[in-house]
Amino acid sequence: MHVVNVHCIISGCFGLSLNNGNGNGNNYNNNGEVPRQTTRNIATQILQGTGPSAVDLNTYNLPLEVIEEGYCAAYVQKNVDREEGIYLGAKDEQNHYVDVESYSIPRRLNEGMGIELMEVAGGRNDGVGITLVSGLLEDGPAEFSGLMPGDSIVEVSLVRKTRNKSQAFYEQEQIFSVRTECLSYDATVAAILSLPECEDNCTDSFLVKVKRLRRRAKVRVKLQYPPEQKKPDEFIELRAGENLRQGMLVRGVKLNDPLAQRFDTKSGGNCGAGGLCRTCSVCVTKGSDLLNPQRVAEKQMLCDNPRWRLACKAIVGYGMKEGEMTVQVNPNQW
Repeated sequence: MHVVNVHCIISGCFGLSLNNGNGNGNNYNNNGEVPRQTTRNIATQILQGTGPSAVDLNTYNLPLEVIEEGYCAAYVQKNVDREEGIYLGAKDEQNHYVDVESYSIPRRLNEGMGIELMEVAGGRNDGVGITLVSGLLEDGPAEFSGLMPGDSIVEVSLVRKTRNKSQAFYEQEQIFSVRTECLSYDATVAAILSLPECEDNCTDSFLVKVKRLRRRAKVRVKLQYPPEQKKPDEFIELRAGENLRQGMLVRGVKLNDPLAQRFDTKSGGNCGAGGLCRTCSVCVTKGSDLLNPQRVAEKQMLCDNPRWRLACKAIVGYGMKEGEMTVQVNPNQW
């Protein structure tokens, strides 16, 4: 007997409407996932790679009541990297993003996974909706799996290992998968129940892929101007993954230092974000660890000023870290 053991909790937001995707999805990469290394452009702010995570990303998890209202579903046309379909994203891409996690759950005979589900958007006749994990049953197989309330199950795979009785050391592995992204409660349960039932001489486990809504990490940057400019210090807030130059420009901070000479031509010029000059250089007096490591070319260009960075090549919040930075603008004028 195959028992999934999910509990239904129906709540608000019925009459789900779909957004039209742009072919690249909402807030995830070409596989329908939000990687930690690259993110989509948000408005005019160019977000770049945050690199491997250096912190526990669960630090940025959101309360369940925020998650329930924070997802949206978008229809995306088929492209070279992804099949046509409906994908889950964040409504507020300025402050939230959707991450992807996978967890293994052992299969117990005549038991389900021990996951409680709730449908937060649906009411359609085509089985489309948004269904979230609302809880985990005590002593259930998923209790210590790592799943959390607010997760949306997007794929469930049954991993089956079969031992050949005549060959004691031979083991065959089979994987059966169902996609559950953006399905209603009923459609989600039906998809999971369609996986093969238990068989003798088999050891089964479930591999559950989920999307998890998180807030974006933020870095508070204190800007200091040359004394001759007689401008007070000011503060701006950047999101992890933002390019420092672009983030400052869209917030009205001018960077091209008239006293700076281009590294390539030894003349004045305007930074084109190519990393070929030093006109967007800044001096980082606090929080340099919140930036991505310098590459060889940048190190060579700024070897006489170890605290300087090319703003066009500096990524804030590298490693998904939060904190505070102090940056001196136009350091040649200090």
